[in-house]
Amino acid sequence: MRFIKHWKAVFLSLTIVATVFLIWDAIFTANDVWGFNSAYHLNILLFGMPIEEWMFFFCIPYASIFIHYSLAYFKPNLLISEKITKIITVFFIVILVPVIILNTDKAYTFINYSFVVFVLLMGFFFGIKHLQRFYISFLIILVPFFIVNGILTGTGLEEPVVWYNNLENLGVRLLTIPIEDIGYAFTMLFGNVLLIERFKKK
Repeated sequence: MRFIKHWKAVFLSLTIVATVFLIWDAIFTANDVWGFNSAYHLNILLFGMPIEEWMFFFCIPYASIFIHYSLAYFKPNLLISEKITKIITVFFIVILVPVIILNTDKAYTFINYSFVVFVLLMGFFFGIKHLQRFYISFLIILVPFFIVNGILTGTGLEEPVVWYNNLENLGVRLLTIPIEDIGYAFTMLFGNVLLIERFKKK
């Protein structure tokens, strides 16, 4: 597989996406859209965020992207047809746009789903072949996502590691996980895939 041969494209992509998400994260943390329980992290803060949160945007995307490219290597023919992929993409866009319009007062919902729609549009027009596989790999990635994110948001704990202000989201939880987190993960990961593929060509 030799995934390491693409280290430049991967590192550059991770850095760009992490920068966008860290700025977003810092603004939301400063405005109490979400926050971190000091009982669970080191006392090393950068722009109000624990050092572990900074590492998150490099470690988690790298591990998840590795799953995606492993699937591509070991199961190269495991793809959704282009037609079905376009239907799925349009379906999610049509569902999310009204949610965005009706929730401009909820920062996490509005910003998060706006990013999701933007990335879906980029995929539809410029990376449909990557979406054909990513929809499948994302379903696989959701398994560890629900385990880890469930713990971080309080499953099995007396207090959550990461808390959310429900006034800034839909208030819909999958166990303890805000439903917006799935879109957040999709944007972060597929955004990386789109950039990696672009940088690989160069």
